[in-house]
Formats: sequence, C-alpha cells, structure tokens
Amino acid sequence: MAVKAILTDIEGTTTDINFVHKVLFPYAAKHLPDFVSANADQPAVAVALDSAREELNEPGADVERLISACLEWIEQDKKVTALKTLQGLIWVEGYQHGDFTGHLYADAITYLQGWHEQGLQLYVFSSGSVKAQKLLFGYSDAGDLTGLFSGYFDTTTGHKREVESYVKIAEEIGLPAVEILFLSDVKEELDAAAGAGMQTVMLVRDEEPDEPGHTVVGAFDEIDI
Repeated sequence: MAVKAILTDIEGTTTDINFVHKVLFPYAAKHLPDFVSANADQPAVAVALDSAREELNEPGADVERLISACLEWIEQDKKVTALKTLQGLIWVEGYQHGDFTGHLYADAITYLQGWHEQGLQLYVFSSGSVKAQKLLFGYSDAGDLTGLFSGYFDTTTGHKREVESYVKIAEEIGLPAVEILFLSDVKEELDAAAGAGMQTVMLVRDEEPDEPGHTVVGAFDEIDI
C-alpha cells in the first residue's frame, strides 16, 4: 500500500537523544523553580500546575510542592503532561534567547524536506508537548521547518505505546492507517502503531536491536517509501 503520510517520532529518530537529555532537560530543571515561582498566576502555567495536582492526587499542593514533584519527574524521565507543558514554556525562553537551537540530524532535514516537496503529509508524534515540538523545528539548526508539517501530536492524544493513540491519529489525519508510515527507534511504539494498522520503520543509528519485528534502517536515506 502506498504511503501518503509519514508520522515521525523526534527523540532518537530526527534528533540526537543527547540533545534532549543533555541540553533540554537540564535547562528546564535549572530554570523550572524560578520560572514557576515567577509565573504561577499566568494562565498557561496555572493550568499546568492544576494538572500536576491531579497527577499527584494532591488538590491542595502548593507551588513549592509542585516544583519539587516536577524536578522528581524530570529525574525519573516520567512522561507527565503537566511537566511537558512547563518544560515547553521554559524552552520558549531558551530558544528565543539563543541559548540553544533545535538539533536535527542532517539526513532527517534532507528527507523531510524532500518528502514534503513530493506532496507527502508529514506529522510528528512525540512525548514532548506540541509546543516543545514546534519550538524544536521552529528554531532548528536549519532554521524554521515548521512549515513542513501538517500536524503535531503529543501525550494529550494518548501514550505512545498504546494502539488506541495511533487509531486516533489516523482518524485525525483522515487517512486509512495502512497509508501512514510511522518512524521511531522504540519497538513498543512501533508495535502499537502496527497494531493500529500503520506501516512501520525502526530507525536505529547505533547498535541494531535483537528481534525488532519491524523493518530496520540506520538513516533516513535507507527508508523505502
């Protein structure tokens, strides 16, 4: 079945995982206490803090407790939507101040641009918030690439290892799942996408995994559309 849309993961797929874990996460952790303390009454931050209270099941948690919880979630690399929202807001300032640019592999840039020119619809599905996704591509090493994408999905759609998330994405894209190709470096995510009927490719830039169960490539130029 011909591919009409490509859904791509970010971390480890278009972007070196070290950029996320050694640049973005430490930056958010360093600035989160002061940012939240100074902006707790701002609407977007207030909503995220209420979501964090729900996650903790502590409706009366004060700002200091929420800051402490967020820092713990960062250390544990937990995929908590409230944290992802706050990180995205903090990264806005980092990108705008030029503290860093969004890392993308050179082959990812070339092929995403090429597929877009060919008329393929491009989408992103990442555990990072949609805001964070748009920042990474908007302030990328190659400039603003947000125009390449037709849509973005994050954990508000569902978890990346659950079949239902990919069913929802296919419905929102408006194509049969079999016409959508999902790219990721995580087997469990690819399993879920395949379970929804999507085509899959595992992009592994380092050591090839044992029994991946999916087509495996080492770079974007090996992907056969």
